[in-house]
Parts: sequence; structure tokens; C-alpha cells
Amino acid sequence: MKRNAVLFGVLTVGLVLLFGLDVCSGSIWLWPWGELSVMEQQIMHSIRLPKAITAILAGGALSVSGLMMQTLFRNPLAGPYTLGVSSGASLGVAFLTMCSTILCGQLSSFSTQVLMPVAACFGASLVLLLVLAVSRRVKNNVSLLIVGMMFGSIAGALVSLLQNFANPDALKLFIVWTLGSLSSVSWSDMQLLVPILLIGTLFVLLALKPLNGLLLGEDYARGLGIHVSRTRLYIVLATGLLAGGVTAFCGPIAFIGVAVPHIARGLFRSSNHRITMPASVLIGACLLLICDVLCSLFTYPLPISTVSALFGAPVIIYIILKK
Repeated sequence: MKRNAVLFGVLTVGLVLLFGLDVCSGSIWLWPWGELSVMEQQIMHSIRLPKAITAILAGGALSVSGLMMQTLFRNPLAGPYTLGVSSGASLGVAFLTMCSTILCGQLSSFSTQVLMPVAACFGASLVLLLVLAVSRRVKNNVSLLIVGMMFGSIAGALVSLLQNFANPDALKLFIVWTLGSLSSVSWSDMQLLVPILLIGTLFVLLALKPLNGLLLGEDYARGLGIHVSRTRLYIVLATGLLAGGVTAFCGPIAFIGVAVPHIARGLFRSSNHRITMPASVLIGACLLLICDVLCSLFTYPLPISTVSALFGAPVIIYIILKK
């Protein structure tokens, strides 16, 4: 218990320090305690602060989504990216940005801003429901993982089909979105992102208590009096909102949702969701802040998924070799 308290304290302090480092770092280093020019104040307030806050929100949301999916499917490689949930969100955004221009012309910037998270959450939830339906018949973890990847491939193929018919402006908008970026989220975007994540967090809290029962299987959970169908619905809604909302505003961010829950379980030596859930939030937020700092060190900032893959892919390779 004392060890866990120390770890949580270290992670919290690390989160604060990394947040400060992310705010300061970039093509121009800014020191908040120094005297800033009007332009530097504008950069700090309009770009650096929302970017760092988005990194915390996105890292925590994707990590929680991955943890819940690994528990639900009892698959150590389950996550928003590997089970096709991010691909479903991409399909929703692709349909909105490209197909809508074919059917009803170019959408206004306000309509795009409002409808994009709705489309992403809908696409993510749809793919997750399909994978969930298949999981009732396919019990093998590896087979289920392959099915999730196939759903992701189908979504990717549909996106490619839409790209062939899209006009150049819509295609450019979508391609820029797929690169993944935290800096594209403004304060006005945050007014939509935060409520989506809060609603998703509400469903996480509703599913938190039954999640420990699901660790040993649905039959065991039913024996404990857990309403499995309702819990499954809460997990689907939570994952669709958290992963879909983050993907809508930041683009696809790979490997965070898969890798972080394993880091949390290994670091805290526990599978209790009352411990691993907040631990995943803190570790995911810290990891994405580190990725964002590394991205900002280059003259032309790298896509966030490029750096997150460098952290997440080795963890997945280690899991495969260990299991």
C-alpha cells in the first residue's frame, strides 16, 4: 500500500514536470517565469497550453480505453488501434469530410467541428460492437485479434474508396488529420472534447466495479451477481466516446492504448482496476507528454503517432515474447 502511494506520488510529480516541460519546449523555448513578448504570450496561451492539456486528456483516455478492452476481451493485445476502433473512427471522419462534399457540398467549419467528433465516436462504437458480436462466437484470443484487424482493414479499404471520389480540398483535410497532431486542438475544440471525455468517464465509473469480476471470465462474473450485458454496454460506450473523441480531434494515435495498461500492471504489480485505472491515466498522460516534447524538438514537428509507436511497439514485442 505504501509502495503504491509512493508510485502515485512520483507519477503525479512527473506529470506536473512534464506538463511544464511541454509548455516550454518547441522551436522557440519559452520560460513562463521570464518576461515574454506579446507574440510569445500568444504562442504560450493559444498553442502550447491547449496542446499540453490535450496530451494529458488524450493519453489518459486512450490508456483507459485500452485497459477496458483488454479486460473485456481478455486479450493482452486488445486496444483502440489493434482491434480496429481507431480505424472505425477514421472511417467516420472520412465519411464526414469526403463523402459529405459529394452529397451536399462543402460543410462549414462550424459544422465540421461539431459533427467530426460525432462521426468519429459513431464509427468507433460501430466497429467495437461488431468485434463484440464476433467475440461471443470466437473465444480464441488470437483469432479475435485477427478479426479486429480485419475489421480495421475493411474500414481502411472503405476510406481508400472514399478518397478516390473526394475533391482535393476534402482529401487534403483528411490526410492532414490522419497524421495525428495535438497542436490542432484549440480552446474552442476543447469545449467539445472535454464534455465527450467526461461522459465517457461517467461510463468508465459505472463499469469500474464489475471490471475486476470480468478478469476471470463472464461466467465467474455472473456468479458474483454482475450484470455482464450492462457492463459490456458501458465499456462499449466508454471506449467509443473516449477513443472516438480523442481520434476525432487528434487523429489516430497508435500503441498508447495497448502498451500503457501493461506498464501500469507491471509497475504496480496488480490487476485491480481500482489501482490500474488511475495508474493508466497518469502513465498514459506522462507518456504522451514525453512524445509531444520529442516531436517538438524537430524543426518540422513529427506526427505524434510516429513517436508514440517508438514507445509502444517495443512493449508489444516484449508482451508477445513473454506470453
